[in-house]
Amino acid sequence: MKPFPHDVRPDGPPPFAMSGGEVRLDGRDVLRGIDLVVAPGDLLAVLGPNGAGKSTLVKALLGLLPLAAGRTEIFGVPPARFHGWRRIGYVPQRLRVGGGVPATVREVVASGRVARQSRWRPSSAADRAAVDRALEMVGLTGRARDSVHHLSGGQQQRALIARALAGEPDVYVMDEPMAGVDAASQAALAGTLRELAAEGRTVVLVAHELGPVEPLITRTVVLDHGRVARETGRAPAGSVA
Repeated sequence: MKPFPHDVRPDGPPPFAMSGGEVRLDGRDVLRGIDLVVAPGDLLAVLGPNGAGKSTLVKALLGLLPLAAGRTEIFGVPPARFHGWRRIGYVPQRLRVGGGVPATVREVVASGRVARQSRWRPSSAADRAAVDRALEMVGLTGRARDSVHHLSGGQQQRALIARALAGEPDVYVMDEPMAGVDAASQAALAGTLRELAAEGRTVVLVAHELGPVEPLITRTVVLDHGRVARETGRAPAGSVA
């Protein structure tokens, strides 16, 4: 098995590294032989047709799905032993809100601060400021007091992105944030990515098509039938071949 290229940057291991990654679901090979390094500051787009394994790949990188073969690390640590989850902001495909009293947009976004809070202290001024900034970045300041159930699909997706932003992580993993959303939400996402790029954040973005975010992407990986079909952009120094 190939060694991990931990010399991507002199200041430590990369946010994500996978070597020989394979995932099997229901007896079927979904990912096969994946070698991938996500370097600090990358805005990496994972592209491919439906069923190519895009969402499976990011879930495997995060340790949400087990590998059948190969290995993966988050900042140099296997997912099962990684404890720095405040450094990772994950944006799933859909907002899931349980029954009972519906949550407001601000409550959903504020939940992104939980990893940074002690169980013994209430929300601080820094927490409230981070939530305010996140709402502003995605254009939902005016909807903060509304129930998330009253938002459009695109606005709900923006609320999920704001929840990740509120946690102020180093790395963002966004799974199909533009799927089925309107042009305004796509433009809002492009603006958010522009700010994250200016701050030197790392982003892994799963997408069908890039649309308005395409000029911001530094690297693309195209999956087809569970394999890397091609990669564009500059690969990090020392990355697996």
